Amino acid sequence: MILAALCSGTMSAQTKSVSILGDSYSTFEGYITPSTNELWYYAKNPASNTDVSDVRQTWWHQVIAENGWRLCLNNSYSGATISYTGYNGNDYSERSFNTRMDNLGYPDVIFIFGATNDSWAGAPIGEYKYENITKADLYEFRPALARMLEWMTNRYINTEIYFILNSELKDDINTSVKEICGHYGVPCIELADIHKIAGHPSIKGHRQIADQVNAFLKARK
Repeated sequence: MILAALCSGTMSAQTKSVSILGDSYSTFEGYITPSTNELWYYAKNPASNTDVSDVRQTWWHQVIAENGWRLCLNNSYSGATISYTGYNGNDYSERSFNTRMDNLGYPDVIFIFGATNDSWAGAPIGEYKYENITKADLYEFRPALARMLEWMTNRYINTEIYFILNSELKDDINTSVKEICGHYGVPCIELADIHKIAGHPSIKGHRQIADQVNAFLKARK
């Protein structure tokens, strides 16, 4: 398959390919797959939304470039929740992380940057559940996150998977992410003091995210 060749690390023993599964924080016009996903970051944005105007200012572009890696796929969708519950209790299953997690190509590294909209939308937190998760369970955050991480760690074998946890989220979201990531052995990169405009990382904020991600990765070497 062409996609397998493009994203496989076998093309160069030194170069890793990276995919992102994210929400608005990881979008940028012209760099998202599929292209029908809703975006937050465009080349031209109202100043009230963001000062970001170049893809090279995004956290993921900086991390990939500075580590000498290459982009496989960025499947990010503005407003996406990990659970199936969105804003005002609406059904967000179509854009959910759980729905999009099988469309990441064949990367060596995956960054999952989510839970922000689950926190902001007030999605039901649910109980910790690691077995017999039903479709109804996916409308609650904890079982939805567990199902996603179980599936991804089984599907993306020998792939480095990292969860990036936004700053300023609800305590029960933070606690749940760290607990469930620990259960599946997925490293959690917990962000702190990220500068934002309209709730989204500014140029400064994206640089802060990239620095914190890079520092976490360096510490693991």
